[in-house]
Amino acid sequence: MTTPFQHEPGSATGPVPPPQCPAHGMGGIGPGGLRRLYGPEAEADPTGLYEKLRAEHGTVAPVLLHEDVPAWLVLGHSENLHMTRTPSQFSRDSRRWRGLQDGSVAPDHPLAPLFTWQPVCSFAEGAEHERLRGAVTDSMARIDTRGVRRHINRYSNRLVNDFCREGRVELVSQFAERLPMMVMCAIIGMPEEYNDRLVQAARDMTRGSETAVQSNAYVIGALDRLVQRRRAVPAEDFATWLVEHPSGLTDKEVSEHLRVVLIVAYETTTNLIANVLRMVLTDPRFRARLSGGHMTVPEAVEQTLWDEPPFTSVLGRWAVGDTELGGQQIKAGDALIVGIAPANTDPAVRPDLTVSMEGNRAHLAFSSGPHECPGQDIGRAIADVGVDALLMRLPDLELGVDEEKLTWAGNFMSRHLVDLPAGFAPTPEQEIDAEPLPAVSRSRSRADWEVSSPVTPRGPMAAPAGQVPAGVRTAEPQHAEPGEGALIPAQRSGPTKIWRAVVRWWNGH
Repeated sequence: MTTPFQHEPGSATGPVPPPQCPAHGMGGIGPGGLRRLYGPEAEADPTGLYEKLRAEHGTVAPVLLHEDVPAWLVLGHSENLHMTRTPSQFSRDSRRWRGLQDGSVAPDHPLAPLFTWQPVCSFAEGAEHERLRGAVTDSMARIDTRGVRRHINRYSNRLVNDFCREGRVELVSQFAERLPMMVMCAIIGMPEEYNDRLVQAARDMTRGSETAVQSNAYVIGALDRLVQRRRAVPAEDFATWLVEHPSGLTDKEVSEHLRVVLIVAYETTTNLIANVLRMVLTDPRFRARLSGGHMTVPEAVEQTLWDEPPFTSVLGRWAVGDTELGGQQIKAGDALIVGIAPANTDPAVRPDLTVSMEGNRAHLAFSSGPHECPGQDIGRAIADVGVDALLMRLPDLELGVDEEKLTWAGNFMSRHLVDLPAGFAPTPEQEIDAEPLPAVSRSRSRADWEVSSPVTPRGPMAAPAGQVPAGVRTAEPQHAEPGEGALIPAQRSGPTKIWRAVVRWWNGH
């Protein structure tokens, strides 16, 4: 078949409104009768849009991006796997995009922060990809996983302390949007840069907004300053490990890789936390399985990665040559979009969407192939420990509005909750260095955490002197906080774990 993009430069057969025209982008159908992957209709019901495209075109569908730029959305699970695992046919090098070469995609396009080529592993292939990706994965391997979880727990407790006495909270802006950025700034090595502006910029730069380019510049500015500091004064953090890696990354390469890691980890984890909490507050069966011990928090996170992946789709891949995918004829230089959410609901792999996917990690939430997200375990850890810490502190959380009043916003890449108001019984603040229970382990017992479990002892017996009441975590030695040179804490010592076990035994756990 021939390309359906009949409105490409030189092929338009009728009047097409200019990109800046107010009428441009209105409605879900654009030039050539193609469906838009942006705008009110697409954002209001992305799942419905995917199903329409699947019914009309099969597993690969022609769509329009912002300013009616043509691309292919890959809907099928197996087709996405083939595309992401075959870089010889579908490259990550955006300079291959025919739209960039002929000028039909402007350099200041709203999605420019996502597709503009940078010297990072996510845009490289072959030996260069191995060099750059190796620097990232080697540096990530140096992160102390146990220490990171304590760091996440500390920040979770700090955030909960900010609202625990109020009896109400807006879980997106006061928790889900803040925790990932706090943790990632500490891991990367710039806790002093954490502020509301950085949080807002990180969210804005992936939305295709009018201010996306400026937001991207703000983030890059913070990272450039960090790289200069680490060249002069090394530290035990991710930025330093990239700077000192044997691959010899330039300052620009270090800064751009930090941007990729920061933004992808932040956006992914923010949406993941919000989606898990929404499921807890709105789905009685989901909550019952969780509170009844039939599903751990990590298992709840994994189920959410199937049902509500943080990224719904990702731009992109670019065809190396003329080829065929899903029955469609793809031209060299065509842009393709990894359809994460539609692939996760592909009837070929999930004929019944109500069936639990427990234990199945075949979802595409973190993509696949040589460009699969290298930091997915960090995102999982932030969500696992963060949600667990929140629910341990506020076990009686209830949705503060009717479920029908919840709203979403986003673009073709992600769909996130605007807000998630909740109520609970006011509770006192807690030591922010309190130790997480061993519930963060995937091998935890069912009794370690329950949604309905109390956070204070029910009985009259108080814990002996020097011990901690049931339901309250033991405290670690004090560590530096953001702005004071905070680093990822070291591994816990053996005696500390033994003492914690004794405390838990005393409290009847």
